[in-house]
Amino acid sequence: MAEPVHAQTASPPATADAGSQPASVGARAARRMLAAFTYRDFRVQWIGACTSSIGTWMQIAAQNWLVVSLTHSTFFLGLDAFLQQLPIILFSLIGGVFADRYDRRRTLIASQLVQMSTSGTLALLMFLHVVQIWHILVLSFVTGCGQSFGGPAYQSLIPSLVDKKDLPNAVALNSIQFNVARVLGPLAFGVTLAAFGRWGYSEPQAMNACFLLNSLSFLVVINTLMMLHVKHIPPATTGAMRDELKNGLSYVWHHGTLVGLTALAAATTFLGFAVLTFLPLFAQQVFQQGASTYSHLMAFSGAGSIVGALTVAWLGKFKRMGLTALLMQIVYGALIMAFAMSRSLPLSEALLFFTGFALMIVFSTVTSLVQLIAPNEMRGRVMSIYMLAFRGGMPLGSLVSGYFATLTSAPTVLIVNGVLLSLVAAWFLLNNQGVREL
Repeated sequence: MAEPVHAQTASPPATADAGSQPASVGARAARRMLAAFTYRDFRVQWIGACTSSIGTWMQIAAQNWLVVSLTHSTFFLGLDAFLQQLPIILFSLIGGVFADRYDRRRTLIASQLVQMSTSGTLALLMFLHVVQIWHILVLSFVTGCGQSFGGPAYQSLIPSLVDKKDLPNAVALNSIQFNVARVLGPLAFGVTLAAFGRWGYSEPQAMNACFLLNSLSFLVVINTLMMLHVKHIPPATTGAMRDELKNGLSYVWHHGTLVGLTALAAATTFLGFAVLTFLPLFAQQVFQQGASTYSHLMAFSGAGSIVGALTVAWLGKFKRMGLTALLMQIVYGALIMAFAMSRSLPLSEALLFFTGFALMIVFSTVTSLVQLIAPNEMRGRVMSIYMLAFRGGMPLGSLVSGYFATLTSAPTVLIVNGVLLSLVAAWFLLNNQGVREL
C-alpha cells in the first residue's frame, strides 16, 4: 500500500551527510506507525480509551486475585470471566443494530456509566467488608451488559475517525492502547498493593482502592467522547429491529470470507484466552508466589501485545494479511503449550511476552480485515457478529477450561488448547482459501 501523503518525506539529497539518513528513515517509520494520530478525533478518543482501559485492567487483576482469595477455586475464576462475557453472547447483536441506528457516542457514554457504577459498587462493598462471591458474579454480569452495547458502538465509531487508507493503522493503534493498559493496569495493581502494605493497610483495602480508581477512570473517557466532532447521521430508512438484525446476519452468512474470519476469531478466544484466566493459579500453584508475580506475568503478556500491535501499525495494509494471521495462530498455539510445560519463571515470562506478540498479530490483522470488508451502513451489525464470536469465545472458553482444570490441571488444559488452536489454523490454511488469500 502506498504511504499516506502526510506520512511521506522527501528523499535526502545525494550530498547530504550520511549520518542523517538513519534519522530520516526513522522519522518516516514513526510517521507511518502513528499515521492515525494525525486525526484529532482519533487522538482524543485514544487518550480517553487508554485511561479507562488502564483502570479496567487494574480491576481485572484485582478482581481475579479477590476471587482466588475468597474461593481458591479454578471454577469460580472461570465462572466470573464467563458471566462478564455472557452478555456479549446475549445482547451484542442487538447492540450492533443500536450502533447502526442510533448515535454511537451516546450509546458509548451510557455503556461507560454502567461500568463506572459497577466498579463503584464493588468498591463500596469492599469498604463495608461485606463482599461475597455472588456480589462479584452479579456485578460482572452487569458490567458485561454495558460492554455488549458499548463494544459494537466503539468498533463502528473508529472508521468514522480516520480515512479508510489509515483504518488498519487505527485498529492497530487502538489495540496498542488496550495492551498498554494490559501492562500498566496489572503493574498499577501490584504497585497499589505494595504501597498500601508499606502504609500499613491490608490487601483487601488495596484492592478496594483499585476498584475505586477504575470507577473514576470512566470519567475521562466520558469527557473525551463529549469532545468528539463526529456527528451522528441517521440511516435513510429503518425497519423493525428484528428485520435489521436478520439483514446483518444474512449479509455475513452470504459473505464467505466474513464467516471464515468470524469462525477464526471464535476459535482463537475460546482456546487461547484461558492462558490469561489461569495466570493467578500459575503464580500461586506452579511458582508458589503471590500477587506481585501475578501482576508481572500479566505485564509481560501485555508488553508482547504492544510490540505486536506496533508491528501491525507499521505494516498498515499489507499483502497476504490472512495468511500471516493463520501462520501466527499456529505459533500462538505452540507458545501456549510451551508456557504450560515451563516451570522456570524467567522462561515463562519470556514465553508470555511472545504469546502476547503472536495473539496481537492475529487479533489486529483479523479485525482490520473485517473492518475493511464491512460497508459503513452495515458496520455496526457486522462488527457485533464478529464481537459475538470474538468476545463470546472468551467466557465459554474460560468456563470450559476452568471446569476441565478441576478434573486435571491448568497446565494440562493449556497444552490441549494449544494443540487444538494450531490445528484450527492449519485447517484454515489447507481448506479455506477465502481467509488464506486475503
